[in-house]
Amino acid sequence: MIVDCSNPDNRDEAIKEASDVVRAGRIVVLPTDTVYGVGADAFDEVAVAMVLAAKHRDREMPPPVLVPSPRTVDGLATAVPMYAKILMRQFWPGPLTLVLRAQASLAWDLGETNGTVALRMPDDDIALALLSEVGPMAVTSANVTGRPAATTAAQAQEQLAGAVTTYLDGGPRTGGAASTIVDCTGEEPVVLRHGALPADRLREVLGETRLLDEPASPEEPAEDTSSTEPAEDTSSTEPAETQESHAAQVADPESPGEPLPGVLPVVSARLVGSVRPTSVRVPDAALRDLPPSR
Repeated sequence: MIVDCSNPDNRDEAIKEASDVVRAGRIVVLPTDTVYGVGADAFDEVAVAMVLAAKHRDREMPPPVLVPSPRTVDGLATAVPMYAKILMRQFWPGPLTLVLRAQASLAWDLGETNGTVALRMPDDDIALALLSEVGPMAVTSANVTGRPAATTAAQAQEQLAGAVTTYLDGGPRTGGAASTIVDCTGEEPVVLRHGALPADRLREVLGETRLLDEPASPEEPAEDTSSTEPAEDTSSTEPAETQESHAAQVADPESPGEPLPGVLPVVSARLVGSVRPTSVRVPDAALRDLPPSR
């Protein structure tokens, strides 16, 4: 069912209806900064599985998690570096997805995340209103994997049909660039996917903290990242619109590139979702497996 929330006079009632649906363990479609996303309560593992099923996606591409406020991050992530807090303060709400170490004690199951979670605070009044009511949501682009991301509620309904209980219609979305995804699990931030937020803007606020995002220079040898283990294949056959979340990932619900199509296994570490690697020169210290959840 499509519920109109483009008119502020109807918005509160529409948000309440969608909130009731999420709390009942079902899934909704909601507008975000760029495209429409499909999501559910991040702590309801059955509902999250329903989101992945609606997308025709497996657990190898977990959705990112949208949050209503930077304060929510403290309950979802651990060992958050100061540079990540700076990025949140400067660019949230907005098109920036941060991959962080997930709290090991959380009772959730987003898929194969290897102990990380991709988080983002969207710059959309309707999305933020819903998130404020129900808390963190696992959200990815509102489309079947391999098809264009929906920029209207009607387009989302055409693809997802009865898999979704409620479609919040906030009017057409722009379908702009996907969010920029940054790995914040190491001593230095690493851009996993270039997106709507340019790396130069990130550098402006990071000060002396080095941002790793440039391909290795042809004349410079790349740092030795050799290992006794075979290298993981980070190639993907997914179309651009599923290269994002949860992230994340990141597939943010965001765009044909991120639609919250989350984050992906980067170099030798599996993160959240599926993004295209950036050929970043990553130091040895950044390549590591996170400890298993206790």
